[in-house]
Amino acid sequence: MGIIYIGDRATGKTHLATELANPSNNRYVNVMRPDYDTLKVELYGGGDKPKPTPFQGDLREMAVQVRLPSGAKTVAVDWIDTSGEIWRPSYQEGNQQEWKDFLNKVRSSEGILLILPPYRDIVKPDYADDFMTRQQWCNRFDRWAQFFSYDCPNAKHILICLNKADLLKSVDLQREGLKLAYEPGGTQMNWQQRHMYVLNQYFRPIQSQLQLINRQVSGSSVRCFMTSIHNRSLLELPWIYLGSFLAQ
Repeated sequence: MGIIYIGDRATGKTHLATELANPSNNRYVNVMRPDYDTLKVELYGGGDKPKPTPFQGDLREMAVQVRLPSGAKTVAVDWIDTSGEIWRPSYQEGNQQEWKDFLNKVRSSEGILLILPPYRDIVKPDYADDFMTRQQWCNRFDRWAQFFSYDCPNAKHILICLNKADLLKSVDLQREGLKLAYEPGGTQMNWQQRHMYVLNQYFRPIQSQLQLINRQVSGSSVRCFMTSIHNRSLLELPWIYLGSFLAQ
């Protein structure tokens, strides 16, 4: 059992994974394989923008090492990069074997890392038109909540990351990074305190759905994070959490 890394289209999964693998910036997290250069070629093909995701999706295996006070731990990750169509009922009905294969992979995983975009109401005005409204965002998360509740029975840790935190209005990214940063032996927040802070600040519209997931997925623990490629502390936090609880 390992970790599944998923999300909708255009949420920034590719940029997050690539920046996580950047060896010049790592603090506590290091992507052992594929290495940074290999990942850039696979994902960008020499260009500045990620290559289009194939309709049938891609499966990439990653090994992420986390440096903890108890020693280095390795997290095995299955990055399932799908086209947006896979989440549509029409695709699932018309491609039952592919959907079954996808679910089998998800159902055997102990941890799930879901990357979400922000919604229009909390984004800086210059970028707002690129994102869903608050109601659309909540409606989309309803489907994620159903997915977790019915299709992820073995997921002990469900991490939900609000990505592109650098685009949020009235947010000082550096200050949030310092507030939430992981510092072994320091006086920073513990994992529950970090979760409650991010939940109350950025996930209020879907609190009831998060509570539902906790009730319906037996033994699971939902944790909320905010991430950005422009702040290494925030970028690493979900992986440090996974390393603390699920690493080998």
